[in-house]
Order: sequence, then C-alpha cells, then structure tokens
Amino acid sequence: MRCVVFGATGYIGGRVVPALLDAGHEVRVVARTPDKLQDAAWRDRVEAVRGDVTSADDVRAAIEGQDVAYYLVHSLNRHDFVDVDRAAAQAVADAAAEHGVKRIVYLGGIVPDGTQLSAHLASRAEVGRIFLAGRVPAAVLQAAVIIGSGSASFEMLRYLTERLPAMITPRWVRNRIQPIAVRDVLHYLVHAASLPPDVDRAFDIGGPDVLTYLDMMRRYTVVSGLPRRLVLPVPVLTPWLSAQWVNLVTPVPGSIAVPLIESLVHEVVCHEHDIARHIPDPDGGLTHYEEALELALARIARADVPTRWSDASAQPADPLPTDPDWAGGSLYEDVREHRSDAAPQQVWQVIEAIGGEHGWYSFPLAWAVRGWADRLVGGVGLRRGRRDPRRLHVGEALDWWRVESLDRPRLLRLRAEMKLPGRAWLELGVEPSVDGGSLYRQRAVFQPHGLAGHVYWKAISPFHDLVFGGMVRNITGAARSR
Repeated sequence: MRCVVFGATGYIGGRVVPALLDAGHEVRVVARTPDKLQDAAWRDRVEAVRGDVTSADDVRAAIEGQDVAYYLVHSLNRHDFVDVDRAAAQAVADAAAEHGVKRIVYLGGIVPDGTQLSAHLASRAEVGRIFLAGRVPAAVLQAAVIIGSGSASFEMLRYLTERLPAMITPRWVRNRIQPIAVRDVLHYLVHAASLPPDVDRAFDIGGPDVLTYLDMMRRYTVVSGLPRRLVLPVPVLTPWLSAQWVNLVTPVPGSIAVPLIESLVHEVVCHEHDIARHIPDPDGGLTHYEEALELALARIARADVPTRWSDASAQPADPLPTDPDWAGGSLYEDVREHRSDAAPQQVWQVIEAIGGEHGWYSFPLAWAVRGWADRLVGGVGLRRGRRDPRRLHVGEALDWWRVESLDRPRLLRLRAEMKLPGRAWLELGVEPSVDGGSLYRQRAVFQPHGLAGHVYWKAISPFHDLVFGGMVRNITGAARSR
C-alpha cells in the first residue's frame, strides 16, 4: 500500500517508517524540514515531501495518491496545542476524504472512565473523535506508557529510579498502569494499514502486565541491577509539583513531564482487547514489562537508539542570519580561529563527538549552572544528551542545542533551544590549512529580541573568553592528543 506518515521525525514516526517499508509498503514522509531525515537509514527508500500539518494546502498535497494516512503528531510543546492539534487533525480528515484515502491510523492515549481529563489527554481524545467522525475509516490506537529506548516515559522512569536511592512520591505511584513495549506498538500500527474498511473504531492496546508505577520502578531496579529503592508515598504532591521534580532530576523538561504525569494521575488500563479480533498478537505473544526493559537497556548500552523523545523539535528551524542576506536588526557574533598541527579529520572527530558525556570542552561549572537555570524556568536544560557518542544526525537534540546543519567533515551548526531573549546558533568547523595541519573555526551568533536580548548578550560577554576561548583551546588540544 501507499502510506503517508505525518510525524516521521518524531519518536514513534521515525520507527514506524522502516517497519512499514519492511512490510512491503511504499512510504511518503511529511516534514517541515526534510533535511532532518538525511541521516535516517531508510531515507533513500522513501519519498520525502516538505509540508506542515497546520497548512491545509500542504496536507492535501501530501495525501494525494495515498492509500493510508498515519497521523503521529502531537504539538505538546506549544501553549496552544489543543487548537493546533484540532485544526491539524481536521485538515488531515478532510484531505483524506477528498483524495479517497482508504484508512487513517492514529496513535493516542487510553482514556480513563468517569474522570475529568487533563488538557493533554482531552486533546488526544478529541483528535481521535475527529478521525472517527470523518468519512474515512479510522483505526485509533490508544496506549498508556510506552516502554522503549528513547521514549519520554521510559527516560522519566529510568532517571528517577537510577538517580534517587530514596524518594518521596505522590499517591499516583500506586495507580494501575498497563505499559506496552514500543515493538508491540509498532506491530499494531503496521498491521492497522490492512484492516478491512468496516473497521472504524478506537482500540485500547497494552502489554500483558498491569502494574503500579511503584511496581514499575521496583522492577526496573531488579532488571538494571540496582539496589532496592526506598519509596515513601505522600498525599501532598500535586501533578504540577511532581512535574517540577521530574524536570530537575531527569532529562525530560517540565513541558513534557506535566502531561506525562497528568496521564499517570488516572488509572490507565485497557478496557478491552478487541484489537486481537483483527490483528493477531506478535509471534511469541506480547512483550512482558521486564523484557521490554531489557531490550531498551540493551539498545542504550549499544548506542543503538534509532529515535528519541527529543527528536521532535519544539520549534521550526529558523534560518541562520548571515551577513549577505541579513536585512536589519542587531546581530552579535563571537568568532574565533585556531591553526593546529592536528589533521582536519582528527579535529572533526572531536567536533562531532561534542556534548553529552564528552561535555563542551570549557568551564564545566558555567555550562552546568546555565543548564540548571534553564531547567528552573521550564527550559530543556543540559541533560538531553545525545543519541550516539560519536555520530550526530541533522535534527537531533544535543543537550540544549538542536543539530541544524551537518556538512561532514567540515561544519556543524547548532541552534539553541534553551530559554533565551533571542535566537542563538553555534558553528564549529574545520578545514585543511595551507601550511599543513588544520584551521579550526568557531562562531557563536545571537539575534536579540528586544532590550532584554541586548542586556543578556552584554551581561555574558565578559565570560566569552573563558567559555568560547576555552572551547577553541581544548577542542584543538583534544584533536592533537588523538
């Protein structure tokens, strides 16, 4: 079948695409920035088109000629995500009917009975209703916590359990949850493309185990070989306070932690398993929770994490203001160069391995303090890390940066996603030197927004020699030591 995937740059979308290809389908992917897909292993096997799901014209162009539309988008990081997701879902439903699409597949969340839903859960439920009310048969798959390397739910569980030998927890840690392995989610998503046309409904999907969040944490310690954790549930921690704690302890920022925890406040257990009437369980049965943990931890140990929760950018990529086409306003730069007797390839290896466990090669305390400050105001902080310790991909998160451009082995451009009164980029590049060795170039660019932006740049300028100057010296020094 011909399948179009909206949300291919996200956590689930980036995994369902190769699964659809392996099942023999033709795949078209839609992305605001198709360049983000250039390093995907499946890039040459798909048709990539530029499009924004919030544009009805883009949606119609992307859907034309397709049999199945996968909608794997959620505008979680936007304050107006309810309105955006409603409009986008309606645009997809209308375009699918207009162009004769045979099936819409959507992944949402399990909807608890008899309780007021959080804005996050209510929005996902509304998207499902929009598709079911349309003229095209829809399969709305509803899952609770997804366990897999790189998922936000798994990262939150992992870091809370590993970093806190003792913790005070809210009462919701005793609520029942039915987690599901990401491999089983993909199984259902792929097979949903072939459902008969009379199937037009929502299905709850979950793994074989029903646990409390407390059980999930305790079983994680066993699987990962950690000592037993001391947990004391108390009644006074609200979901918002819990999310702030998650924001400080784990790489998951508050903007994502809040909806995750608001979902856990309710019991999220499958009401039915009707999906089995249409899609058989995977060979060997559904994945048990402990096995899902083992698979996720094994992928992390091998640095083989194909997608992460942070892959979806919180904002569209902005062009870098450059001198030739910069039409006005202020633009601050910090430009530095250094000639080194290290070979260009040696310098590039250091550049591409920057961030994460390797750090930023200058004044670690300053980077750490800035990261904590960003977390305190709701930013992403410095702990998102990186997917692979040696190789970067366009579009992936790198601590508080996003890889915007990668011209291997010459130039790496990063765009800041921390909370700033403006927009910021960092470029690291290398080229052969005319007298042998290499020439390392580094450029920090800041475009201020308002008076606060100008004040911010002036305030941090005295530290540039320590931070940016230190980076130049230590990156080239690390290259020489290779």
